[in-house]
Amino acid sequence: MALIVHLKTVSELRGRSDRIAKVTFRGQSFYSRVLENCEDVADFDETFRWPVASSIDKNEMLEIQIFNYSKVFSNKLIGTFRMVLQKVVEENRVEVTDTLMDDNNAILKTSLSMEVRYQAMDGTMGSWDEGDFLGDEALQEVEKDSQETDGLLPGSRPSTRTPGEKSFRSKGREKTKGGRDGEHKAGRSVFSAMKLGKTRSHKEEPQRQDEPAVLEMEDLDHLAIRLGDGLDPDSVSLASVTALTSNVSNKRSKPDIKMEPSAGRPMDYQVSITVIEARQLVGLNMDPVVCVEVGDDKKYTSMKESTNCPYYNEYFVFDFHVSPDVMFDKIIKISVIHSKNLLRSGTLVGSFKMDVGTVYSQPEHQFHHKWAILSDPDDISAGLKGYVKCDVAVVGKGDNIKTPHKANETDEDDIEGNLLLPEGVPAERQWARFYVKIYRAEGLPRMNTSLMANVKKAFIGENKDLVDPYVQVFFAGQKGKTSVQKSSYEPLWNEQVVFTDLFPPLCKRMKVQIRDSDKVNDVAIGTHFIDLRKISNDGDKGFLPTLGPAWVNMYGSTRNYTLLDEHQDLNEGLGEGVSFRARLMLGLAVEILDTSNPELTSSTEVQVEQATPVSESCTGRMEEFFLFGAFLEASMIDRKNGDKPITFEVTIGNYGNEVDGMSRPQRPRPRKEPGDEEEVDLIQNSSDDEGDEGGDLASVSSTPPMRPQITDRNYFHLPYLERKPCIYIKSWWPDQRRRLYNANIMDHIADKLEEGLNDVQEMIKTEKSYPERRLRGVLEELSCGCHRFLSLSDKDQGHSSRTKLDRERLKSCMRELESMGQQAKSLRAQVKRHTVRDKLRLCQNFLQKLRFLADEPQHSIPDVFIWMMSNNKRIAYARVPSKDLLFSIVEEELGKDCAKVKTLFLKLPGKRGFGSAGWTVQAKLELYLWLGLSKQRKDFLCGLPCGFEEIKAAQGLGLHSFPPISLVYTKKQVFQLRAHMYQARSLFAADSSGLSDPFARVFFINQSQCTEVLNETLCPTWDQMLVFDNLELYGEAHELRDDPPIIVIEIYDQDTMGKADFMGRTFAKPLVKMADEAYCPPRFPPQLEYYQIYRGNATAGDLLAAFELLQIGPSGKADLPPINGPVDMDRGPIMPVPVGIRPVLSKYRVEVLFWGLRDLKRVNLAQVDRPRVDIECAGKGVQSSLIHNYKKNPNFNTLVKWFEVDLPENELLHPPLNIRVVDCRAFGRYTLVGSHAVSSLRRFIYRPPDRSAPNWNTTGEVVVSMEPEVPVKKLETMVKLDATSDAVVKVDVAEEEKEKKKKKKKGASDEAEEEEPDESMLDWWSKYFASIDTMKEQLRQHESSGTDLEEKEEMDTTEGSGPKGPMKSKEKSRASKEEKKKKNQSPGSVQGSEAPEKKKVKIDELKVYPKELESEFDNFEDWLHTFNLLRGKTGDDEDGSTEEERIVGRFKGSLCVYKVPLPEDVAREAGYDPTYGMFQGIPSNDPINVLVRVYVVRATDLHPADINGKADPYIAIKLGKTDIRDKENYISKQLNPIFGKSFDIEASFPMESMLTVAVYDWDLVGTDDLIGETKIDLENRFYSKHRATCGIAQTYSIHGYNIWRDPMKPSQILTRLCKEGKVDGPHFGPHGRVKVANRVFTGPSEIEDENGQKKPTDEHVALSALRHWEDIPRVGCRLVPEHVETRPLLNPDKPGIEQGRLELWVDMFPMDMPAPGTPLDISPRKPKKYELRVIVWNTDEVVLEDDDFFTGEKSSDIFVRGWLKGQQEDKQDTDVHYHSLTGEGNFNWRYLFPFDYLAAEEKIVMSKKESMFSWDETEYKIPARLTLQIWDADHFSADDFLGAIELDLNRFPRGAKTAKQCTMEMATGEVDVPLVSIFKQKRVKGWWPLLARNENDEFELTGKVEAELHLLTAEEAEKNPVGLARNEPDPLEKPNRPDTAFVWFLNPLKSIKYLICTRYKWLIIKIVLALLGLLMLGLFLYSLPGYMVKKLLGA
Repeated sequence: MALIVHLKTVSELRGRSDRIAKVTFRGQSFYSRVLENCEDVADFDETFRWPVASSIDKNEMLEIQIFNYSKVFSNKLIGTFRMVLQKVVEENRVEVTDTLMDDNNAILKTSLSMEVRYQAMDGTMGSWDEGDFLGDEALQEVEKDSQETDGLLPGSRPSTRTPGEKSFRSKGREKTKGGRDGEHKAGRSVFSAMKLGKTRSHKEEPQRQDEPAVLEMEDLDHLAIRLGDGLDPDSVSLASVTALTSNVSNKRSKPDIKMEPSAGRPMDYQVSITVIEARQLVGLNMDPVVCVEVGDDKKYTSMKESTNCPYYNEYFVFDFHVSPDVMFDKIIKISVIHSKNLLRSGTLVGSFKMDVGTVYSQPEHQFHHKWAILSDPDDISAGLKGYVKCDVAVVGKGDNIKTPHKANETDEDDIEGNLLLPEGVPAERQWARFYVKIYRAEGLPRMNTSLMANVKKAFIGENKDLVDPYVQVFFAGQKGKTSVQKSSYEPLWNEQVVFTDLFPPLCKRMKVQIRDSDKVNDVAIGTHFIDLRKISNDGDKGFLPTLGPAWVNMYGSTRNYTLLDEHQDLNEGLGEGVSFRARLMLGLAVEILDTSNPELTSSTEVQVEQATPVSESCTGRMEEFFLFGAFLEASMIDRKNGDKPITFEVTIGNYGNEVDGMSRPQRPRPRKEPGDEEEVDLIQNSSDDEGDEGGDLASVSSTPPMRPQITDRNYFHLPYLERKPCIYIKSWWPDQRRRLYNANIMDHIADKLEEGLNDVQEMIKTEKSYPERRLRGVLEELSCGCHRFLSLSDKDQGHSSRTKLDRERLKSCMRELESMGQQAKSLRAQVKRHTVRDKLRLCQNFLQKLRFLADEPQHSIPDVFIWMMSNNKRIAYARVPSKDLLFSIVEEELGKDCAKVKTLFLKLPGKRGFGSAGWTVQAKLELYLWLGLSKQRKDFLCGLPCGFEEIKAAQGLGLHSFPPISLVYTKKQVFQLRAHMYQARSLFAADSSGLSDPFARVFFINQSQCTEVLNETLCPTWDQMLVFDNLELYGEAHELRDDPPIIVIEIYDQDTMGKADFMGRTFAKPLVKMADEAYCPPRFPPQLEYYQIYRGNATAGDLLAAFELLQIGPSGKADLPPINGPVDMDRGPIMPVPVGIRPVLSKYRVEVLFWGLRDLKRVNLAQVDRPRVDIECAGKGVQSSLIHNYKKNPNFNTLVKWFEVDLPENELLHPPLNIRVVDCRAFGRYTLVGSHAVSSLRRFIYRPPDRSAPNWNTTGEVVVSMEPEVPVKKLETMVKLDATSDAVVKVDVAEEEKEKKKKKKKGASDEAEEEEPDESMLDWWSKYFASIDTMKEQLRQHESSGTDLEEKEEMDTTEGSGPKGPMKSKEKSRASKEEKKKKNQSPGSVQGSEAPEKKKVKIDELKVYPKELESEFDNFEDWLHTFNLLRGKTGDDEDGSTEEERIVGRFKGSLCVYKVPLPEDVAREAGYDPTYGMFQGIPSNDPINVLVRVYVVRATDLHPADINGKADPYIAIKLGKTDIRDKENYISKQLNPIFGKSFDIEASFPMESMLTVAVYDWDLVGTDDLIGETKIDLENRFYSKHRATCGIAQTYSIHGYNIWRDPMKPSQILTRLCKEGKVDGPHFGPHGRVKVANRVFTGPSEIEDENGQKKPTDEHVALSALRHWEDIPRVGCRLVPEHVETRPLLNPDKPGIEQGRLELWVDMFPMDMPAPGTPLDISPRKPKKYELRVIVWNTDEVVLEDDDFFTGEKSSDIFVRGWLKGQQEDKQDTDVHYHSLTGEGNFNWRYLFPFDYLAAEEKIVMSKKESMFSWDETEYKIPARLTLQIWDADHFSADDFLGAIELDLNRFPRGAKTAKQCTMEMATGEVDVPLVSIFKQKRVKGWWPLLARNENDEFELTGKVEAELHLLTAEEAEKNPVGLARNEPDPLEKPNRPDTAFVWFLNPLKSIKYLICTRYKWLIIKIVLALLGLLMLGLFLYSLPGYMVKKLLGA
């Protein structure tokens, strides 16, 4: 495919001149030849061809520009022709004759004719001819004659496709007009974080003088029509209109502004884990313990006896101080161990593990109340072993964790729905094998001293490789290692390490490390991390983790071997490696196991086996790569390195590394041609390069040594001048460019997107018009880029070396980008004015995703390192990823720094670069780099600035493609740089006074200059112009215009002693004026811009400056705009910033409200006694009155002062305002106490209110009804709140409410009684818990409707920036009302509308804020602001010092800035007091006495303070001199204590206004430890208009739990607010109406007293007015409701990490008002005493365990055991029913369980000593659960457990009426059984199933029990006592058991009777008869002989 343009002629030109044409398509420009001396017709007749990779879109543009050519100056544009290629695409051939347009889009007479052809054949890149690579011979022939083009071309390589003009744009350089050229004149955006990539508006750009920032609507419409595409103005996007007008050839890439490596630095982390309970543990009658391990730390819970569902609720905290990489790889392991004790370690039931990184990447960095699935690592076929419910959170410094509110866990635990797994991981994880295949490594460094080797060599004569490598793999807490290959730099292993783990694993990365085996200790050679998320995809079309076989590169410390390597950490993978170490070929595969397979080995031990070797070529064909570099400048070399000659070395892998890379001969390159047997040598000096055959080249990898010259006292530079040294390296790597190309395409898309998003953010920040248009443009570019990726990435499919991962990744990237393109398209349509911010957020997600996808897990070419060497020592380095340098003929695939001049800042290696050492630049290089295949190297010089000659080594002379060893520039231009340094703000405090003495140092090429030093300020206004003369820049003029070198500005703090301290650095690009340009708008004079200053990775202020680079023409400096000499003679020879550049000033008045000073700390050990405040802004200022005695009264007596000052009209340029506090000592001495800089005055600028806004309109009435409403109706009425309509808005009372009221009156039906609880039962806690439920409900709704919330936020922000006309504030009133509806909805209506299924009791509620009250009400700075005074140096991270530690006090006051004169109407307002200026209606600041009442409700998640992992917390309160320690009421061993206390303190403001509430840990011995504290500024609350003294309740009542607690009634408060705000009202009318201004509020008009009598009252409507006070015109604001706030507890020893949270609220009552009533009783609810009586009547169908001794029959000796959870030691057993042959048992046995129960929390409360050594009892709260078990009694062995059931007494299945109806499903919850609560039913009787698990872990029914549960309160139980078992009183009758039920060895005769007589009667008779017969026979036989003898002898 190609686009071919035949440019024929241009006619009707004016004048005689040399003409040249420039044709641009897709950012690639070709120049025509120069036509000399042509007049009105230029006959070009040239053809230009663009090979295109992807088909041309019909909206793409072709641009042709015609110039007058000039050899010296830059070319002058005559006109431009642009054409949309729609017709060309449709017809493939178009002939055009049309007119040109000039800069201002005006049509010229000049016309041009041309022909455009488009060949859209489906050939890919592969079908190009060779000429496209190595220069087209034919073209070169033609060109030989026209040598006149030489002036244009770099070097002397003629070709129409001028390489010098390939415009490879880097970093989305499309200069879009709208986003960038605002600010009227040539205005560019004022905030310029990094203006390098954003090139200035181009000369060729049609830009009218004074053109507004964004093309106005009409322009856009015209343009759109001209583009032949009727755009709807509302869908216009900026890029689509303006990208046409830009074309910049960029030869420089953007430098990276952040210097310091942050990866390896240790930080504080805290892992907190709460183990709540375990369920369904596999095993019978176990004693489980949970073990929690994080990394190597282990902690255990207590042991629970004989239960498989133990309840722990124990909290563990692990603290770490390690680097993030180490932290996130640590494994959290939760395991359950059975019967562990001191003597034996117990047996593992099951365990669960995940890494810390998985938890940290969760929302809020935590899992809350989730169930971890336990599995047995030794038996993978076994299935799950139970669940553990836990909370896991990981907090880093500065993270704050929002703990979801701990309320009653009433929601039945849905285990399957709340598993401890990240989003998207399936609940059923399978076992899998992970095979990590280790094939071979190469390039290993030597790891042994050469001394030993030499000795060996001398004796034995053998020369061995000095390293014994093996590979170790770490994964999921296990590690495996390969065998050791002795003495090998190129070891071959072919082994695989096999891990068995659940899939998907919860560990994100696998660590592969090559280690050197050593007798003493093994050390790491290099480390590689495999991120499993990058090598797998969990989508529907995803793939299992797979990798390779591929080479991965390892980086670490430098390669020279030292015994103690200071950079050893780098080899362990911590921090950025500073040198190539080795590369390893590995592969990874995952196989999911079929666990049912019997042959499986069931253990998860790591195994190491042999792996099948792979062929060498499997990782790709070895190709020869060529790396070229040219050093254009080396400056800013640190002075420490300035004395010795310096050389720079470039290495890629081991190639080029001369000092220590030669551990082995380099890999010979593939033997292709015969006769190429040589190995590649690295020769230092280019002079003795021998040429080898075929013009081949050896590498030159380092520049010749050169001695630096001095720039200034900090830095040196190398004097390269016009001779620029070059390096080139040949190296051989597997050809895997496709991987890098795809990554580059995605990087390009991401860079462009990032640039665009920054533009949009900037436009929003600086309030430019139409940010939404720019965002649409960004989205268009994104979807365009995504489609481009799809067409480009799918090439080279047949590549033999593509791994499975390559194929799968490509598929998934294509899917992702396709969908992203679609989303971007649809998102573009949704971008509207008010949705910009939301959509911006979504785009940020795109950006993250792109960056993730672009990171290629299978490396190919190693990164390039540039080292600065002095004296053969490595000093500093820079590392450039090879993909950024990789060349491709397709522009999108090109690396972003390939063929570009890149500015590199070299940094110190490893830990040396941490902290302040890392901020100093070791050297700044301007370096040109190119990396590509050797055979593509035709164009390797194409991006260099033109105008040089190549100096080649001897053997390369005359060879075209032979690289030069240096470049000599023949063209040089002379310039003058003017740096206009206006001011800086928010700088870093470098001195102990908290200020600095800043000056700026400006570096350009090899010159530097400083501004003057301004003492003691963080906001210096230098107002100084620095002029750099005679700057010589090499290269073509027109290139320098578009791509000037960058300027580095460093800010220092001048110290009287020692050298200046570095404070920060920023970069800028100057605006260039060529000698032939006029110094006039729109480009000149330049505008001031803000540049962000960085110090390390942190921002450290802004610099306001402008820079211009002016070419000095042939006539010398006379042509330059004149420099006016110094105006202020007193400032010495300092030139101020000239008039056109410095801001336009106007007169402003600054009024300052001085209120007081607070908490001033000592200065130099002396207390501050007589402080004063000095305010300074732009050189003018005012001082406060002196405070004469700070101790007695720290407030000022003169409140308001003002001064006038000239400030810039543009608010963004306003200088900071400095507040300083000095202490006036004796003898006229002053000491600085502290200072504060207000960096932006914008929030203090007075803006007159917009009277047209509807809430200002005071005609007409607006009625706000306060009856409970139906939300739906509410929405309809919202809209009518436009003040011009007199609509009286009434809302009916909801029908259901009326019904309810009727019922209530009648007291009928029980159901109503259920709904409306008895008043006497309710207390403050009922209110509190109801409120928490509401809060949780709201949070849930918020999550589900997150989008509405963002819309609302959007409205608020637009509203906040000043009224934007009536529509906005109407929206706002609607928004705020809806918001209020969300907040204050009366529970009745919430439930009525949104949760019909949950009938909710109507309880008055308060507002529970999950955070501090201040954050909700804007810090209560509605008119009184607090400014922190700072002193001391700003801490850097490593000191761990925080802002907090620098605070030495606070100044309270305010500012008001306005233009003079003020509008008239302000002064005319009623009651205007001129002494107070703008601060009207301020209370007096005299001391006032106040009663402060602090209510502390409870604390949650306290940090454990004792060894046992618990704490004994108590409250300590400090206010002024009052210090209350509630030590005796400490709560034993609790991390979630309920305090429920109130404290009254009398205080006098302003002396005592900072309230500290702390939680301490009580200790028997030693001092008590502080757990954490929170500080509350009471004064701001007290004086705030939000009335934070006493919260406004939801309803007004005069008795009961919701009693009104303010001494002033609502009507009195309302009257007072109206009086203070000068509002008309309140006028109370009949029927519950009140009118305030033009708002009418309605509400109930009667109140019930204690006796139920009704009285008329106005309080309800007054309260409704107060609750809607923000709707009142002019003075309205939200009033603080009755509330509980949640404050984080902090401990100064562990800054930034929360130590728990405290719930409390504070009421304040002035002492001069009526006294308040008694404090509310919020003491913790006392648990109620109950007795549970359980009668076990019978059992049935019990499994029969025993075989009978005599008869072998099955029977069981049954007894039933029962206990309440947590009271296992009080378990009770029935007697035994022996010999049950049918499983039936009769007991009639009664258990008695007394217990204490908290109904509100549904928990049993029990106190017991933890161990015999405990000092006191610990209180436990345990869910109320009754366990019943059946056992088989054995006399000589342990009893056998048969089955059990656990009944939750609050909700358990109702028992079945008969044993037959009782099924197993009742207990497992598989059938819907009505649930009952014993606390409501009081008495329940029925049959319940008993279950046990069989061998297969499934439940089976093992019996049924008939029981009766009866619950009584302790009083009832006393009145009606019963006996235990079958004892008196009220004994149960003896059970009627069958005769068999007894014990045989106690009644042997009885048992004989039973066993023998009953069953075997006949058998026994038969046996007896038979025996008798036998006996007779025997006797007969016995006596027979004697008898016979007798007879025979006749005796």
